[in-house]
Amino acid sequence: MTDTRRRVKVYTLNEDRQRDDRGTGHVSSGYVERLKGMSLLVRAESDGSLLLESKINPNTAYQKQQDTLIVWSEAENYDLKICQVQGKDPSVDITQDLVDESEEERFDDMSSPGLELPSCELSRLEEIAELVASSLPSPLRREKLALALENEGYIKKLLELFHVCEDLENIEGLHHLYEIIKGIFLLNRTALFEVMFSEECIMDVIGCLEYDPALSQPRKHREFLTKTAKFKEVIPISDPELKQKIHQTYRVQYIQDMVLPTPSVFEENMLSTLHSFIFFNKVEIVGMLQEDEKFLTDLFAQLTDEATDEEKRQELVNFLKEFCAFSQTLQPQNRDAFFKTLSNMGILPALEVILGMDDTQVRSAATDIFSYLVEYNPSMVREFVMQEAQQNDDDILLINLIIEHMICDTDPELGGAVQLMGLLRTLVDPENMLATANKTEKTEFLGFFYKHCMHVLTAPLLANTTEDKPSKDDFQTAQLLALVLELLTFCVEHHTYHIKNYIINKDILRRVLVLMASKHAFLALCALRFKRKIIGLKDEFYNRYIMKSFLFEPVVKAFLNNGSRYNLMNSAIIEMFEFIRVEDIKSLTAHVIENYWKALEDVDYVQTFKGLKLRFEQQRERQDNPKLDSMHSILRNHRYRRDARTLEDEEEMWFNTDEDDMEDGEAVVSPSDKTKNDDDIMDTISKFMERKKLKESEEKEVLLKTNLSGRQSPSFKLSLSSGTKTNLTSQSSTTNLPGSPGSPGSPGSPGSPGSVPKNTSQTAAITTKGGLVGLVDYPDDDEDDDEDEDKEDTLPLSKKAKFDS
Repeated sequence: MTDTRRRVKVYTLNEDRQRDDRGTGHVSSGYVERLKGMSLLVRAESDGSLLLESKINPNTAYQKQQDTLIVWSEAENYDLKICQVQGKDPSVDITQDLVDESEEERFDDMSSPGLELPSCELSRLEEIAELVASSLPSPLRREKLALALENEGYIKKLLELFHVCEDLENIEGLHHLYEIIKGIFLLNRTALFEVMFSEECIMDVIGCLEYDPALSQPRKHREFLTKTAKFKEVIPISDPELKQKIHQTYRVQYIQDMVLPTPSVFEENMLSTLHSFIFFNKVEIVGMLQEDEKFLTDLFAQLTDEATDEEKRQELVNFLKEFCAFSQTLQPQNRDAFFKTLSNMGILPALEVILGMDDTQVRSAATDIFSYLVEYNPSMVREFVMQEAQQNDDDILLINLIIEHMICDTDPELGGAVQLMGLLRTLVDPENMLATANKTEKTEFLGFFYKHCMHVLTAPLLANTTEDKPSKDDFQTAQLLALVLELLTFCVEHHTYHIKNYIINKDILRRVLVLMASKHAFLALCALRFKRKIIGLKDEFYNRYIMKSFLFEPVVKAFLNNGSRYNLMNSAIIEMFEFIRVEDIKSLTAHVIENYWKALEDVDYVQTFKGLKLRFEQQRERQDNPKLDSMHSILRNHRYRRDARTLEDEEEMWFNTDEDDMEDGEAVVSPSDKTKNDDDIMDTISKFMERKKLKESEEKEVLLKTNLSGRQSPSFKLSLSSGTKTNLTSQSSTTNLPGSPGSPGSPGSPGSPGSVPKNTSQTAAITTKGGLVGLVDYPDDDEDDDEDEDKEDTLPLSKKAKFDS
């Protein structure tokens, strides 16, 4: 046996489920007389002592794990043995590769024809139970056991023994039968299930599963199924095969849900065939009922018949609900055919009748059916309600019935209202609406919804907000209004002009903001979220509506009433104002500061309101002095380098401009007026630059550092590469920067002196290879006058006339 030796480590699992190391040795196999069979022998490599002596039992599952472990459990005491293969013995030239499970099974498959079952006798039940239990770990042995059970009709013989044991009150035998039947379930074979779930066997199988050894008293499943559970035919079923299939499915479902113990982690996948059996049974039942036109016709006729009594109608609705629930097991193609059949039979008109009834249980079941239809095909439901709107009043429209049931939900937790709100949201969601060449479902349905249904949805909101605070502020009303606001907020986000017209025309936002005074924080936050969604759209129609109606007042009041508490309300309100500041919504910024600044100016733990004030002041300055707005744009543009070609194009366009066009619009200003204007503008510029520095410190923005001292302006140079090399230099003397309302810095009107950023195309003078060419006269200093005269000599006459002012 030396040619097959392997070096291994032997472990056993102790009571604490920890591994005990028994030592390292070499494994071999041989016949052991004491054990009367072939055995595994492991002898220690150190002294040759015997570490392991284990009889090889054909019913023992030897499992290979992690490529190097062989694990099994001894039948006598269920101690777990582990051999870890350490590698090839260096002294052995020829070794035998470890046989993995699949190879072992193939070998066994060739060597043994099949599994031989013990005779089905009362005295051998324990042996049968052990055989079934030992076969479950190995796929090959499970297969052989299943084949043996099928071929020999073994299950029926076991069930005959069950009657014998029950008559003899042989509890031990009944416990063995429980283990055997449970093991057969875990074999996961459809052929065996067909036998076990047949009409003659299924109740005996359930009887075997009543005798769980873990329970002191047997369960009474058969008594429940035969006496308590009653089968009602709301519409008589003429097909006996269909009736038998319904009975079978109910009982198998009961076995799965109530009789069989909850599967362990290792057994979860062993009942997959049982799930499939139930699934396909349901598919067959739905198909057979769907094909029976007489059955469905009678069903819907009785549903809508006013003569049908309430109890009968409740049974019919419950049947239809379960019928739709079964349809969820169908494949998409079959489900399409199923709902199309129901639609042709008139399920939606029937639901409309049922939802108008007073019985709450019937209405609840009808709501569940309606949810199946909406989830499957919302377009079908929308098409129906638009068609019925042409014939019926608004009060009895299907969608309005749904809204009314939502509003009138008596459940304190509003469970039904939440479900209905979800269905309404699906129906008004433009994402699942169809658009074709002939019609647009979105336009048609939303037009219908806002005309016929929206007033019903907003009725509780309008009824509760007639004053400055909610007229009813109990928890259930607050929950309902929160649901309504959630749907309205969804509409604001997705419906654009439909909801905009409705909100502005009906003054909805003012009514919603009344809820800011609610004692329920979640409702006040819903109202705030609604307004925040509107502001987030940055739509000037909404903004003008908010300003005209002073709709920030309830928000500011809520903010002040909240005090210094650091909670969600505080954060949400500040975030809304911060959004207005960051997005620079000018109209709202001005409105808030002009009307609510005194109430908010003391809030200094965030810089939001001070930032809003700063935005407002900058905006006011630009409105009061457009030239400062132009100056601000010049200073702001220093961050962006303009392309040299743009500069050249602008200069060439100006030089090519007809002088007559330029002179027509020029204003003639005397030098004294110029000087006076320069002084005024200079003061304004100084103030403006001081405010810019303040903004720089508060907002930490990097601006162009400008230092104005008296009338001196700093000097900047910009070199441009072009066909003629050009230098743009601003004069260090007191100058007038050219500027005009149309384009800041363009010639033709007096500008304002000051620093000019490096990338500005409008500058004081241009130096070319041909000499210094002055664009604008600077008649402030005597020295400059002389230089300017020289410059003028170099200009063409047409240009001189242009610059003399």
